Amino acid sequence: MTAHAVPDPAAAPADSGSYHYNVMRRAIDIIDSADMPLPLDELAARLGMSAPHFQRVFSAWVGVSPKRYQQYLALDHARFLLSQRMTTLEAALGAGLSGSSRLHDLFLRWEAMSPGEFAKGGAGLTIRHGWFDSPFGEVLAMGTARGLCGLAFSAETGRDAAMADMTARWPAATFVPDPDALRPWVTAAFGGQGEAALHLIGAPFQIKVWEALLAIPSGHVTTYSELASAVGHPRAVRAVGTAVGRNPVSWLIPCHRALRKSGGLGGYHWGLPVKRSMLAYEAARTDA
Repeated sequence: MTAHAVPDPAAAPADSGSYHYNVMRRAIDIIDSADMPLPLDELAARLGMSAPHFQRVFSAWVGVSPKRYQQYLALDHARFLLSQRMTTLEAALGAGLSGSSRLHDLFLRWEAMSPGEFAKGGAGLTIRHGWFDSPFGEVLAMGTARGLCGLAFSAETGRDAAMADMTARWPAATFVPDPDALRPWVTAAFGGQGEAALHLIGAPFQIKVWEALLAIPSGHVTTYSELASAVGHPRAVRAVGTAVGRNPVSWLIPCHRALRKSGGLGGYHWGLPVKRSMLAYEAARTDA
């Protein structure tokens, strides 16, 4: 698979990614309500933009034409992904995962918290946090000295809800605003230079599911039942779905790549429009 460059959030103009995402969010609503694909002029007009300006914004965000991108946003695209890009996780996990492996088209290294540490609810941990621009709207990043432990998208939930959600996961931790400490990891997380270190804070079963998610390549998908089989609990589909939903490091641990066996999107903690945008964004860049 060829890796494609994405905008560096640390170098982008303020709010540029959020602006692009919000334009795409409105475009998604219009595309979903249309009976057929819309030509560029009509789609741009509905967004209150000139066709050339919309084309520039669109290309800066995803890098393919609006016509082609509408195909990726189609409601049946998830079924296409399942039929054409279904990942066999047993094979991927059988090869083993390394902390220095190239995963999710990014250089990641990760380590998990021990069960004893997890049971303490984050006691003794200092978790730094900050807000950053991303291709999918504002993202709340959180990290310990070991790496990122949280990425939360606020486009559908709002800042306050995202912050409350994340801090409730580790109630005994000390939270300190410090975006500069996290910036290199966040830059790498969205395709910039460097390495995105992860510190996975969860129960042992959750971490096992998240490890399986890390094996799914960009532009591909799997199902909740496939994940359950991959972690050795084929009947625990509901528990696996819960663990997927509790993934604290969205995007890097790609829970958006988990679909229902029927081809339905299933749920997404930060809103289905964000999940659809992530899948379409990856599919477009994989095919570009």
